[in-house]
Amino acid sequence: MSFAKETVALIRKELLLEWKQKYALGGLMLYSLSMVFVVSIGLQRSLPPQAWNVIFWLVLLFVSVNAVAKSFMGERNGQLLYLYNLASARAIIVSKIIYNCLLLGFIAFVTMIMFMFFAGKGLIEDFPQYLTIVVVGSMAFAANLTLVSAIASKAQNQATLLAVLSFPIVVPQMLVGISASGKAIQGLPWNDSMGELLFSLSFVFIIAAVSVILFPFVWRE
Repeated sequence: MSFAKETVALIRKELLLEWKQKYALGGLMLYSLSMVFVVSIGLQRSLPPQAWNVIFWLVLLFVSVNAVAKSFMGERNGQLLYLYNLASARAIIVSKIIYNCLLLGFIAFVTMIMFMFFAGKGLIEDFPQYLTIVVVGSMAFAANLTLVSAIASKAQNQATLLAVLSFPIVVPQMLVGISASGKAIQGLPWNDSMGELLFSLSFVFIIAAVSVILFPFVWRE
């Protein structure tokens, strides 16, 4: 089977499993919405828009870690052995990255809508620009955390290792997202945040390329 067919088949497998185990996605959404609700009630809309923006990205980061951690760390040894014999390592990591990008993009969209509902409808001046930045930022989170999850799954203390390995890369990416989305909140033109957008997109492709190169060596272990 070709690389493209293997990748499509694995993405389809992930979607079918997610649909079968709806409780997993439901748990992530409940976790995200609960955090938004608690923050909004505790602050009582007393913060300026830029502060809401920072809190949103922090919530998105925690939700992303919980969502993507199960990519490899949640797989049983039998499932990993089955995948090892079923498809190539490169198809597996690419399909995981694409699926997690779709998953986090959806979760980020729902979380953003809930933030707008609780923080106020006039929070964001340029909604399309803000949405684009959030989706691209969530894709960057997904690409990074997928690779780190694959590495952490081969060691002990997986959750701790996941946090330690992802922190140096995720935090700068989150700061870029905060900066770009802050400009969208102010209603500044797209050109002002284009540099951050291109950085985030290039980050996704760089991590994907590194994953394709390095993951086969991790997968053999």
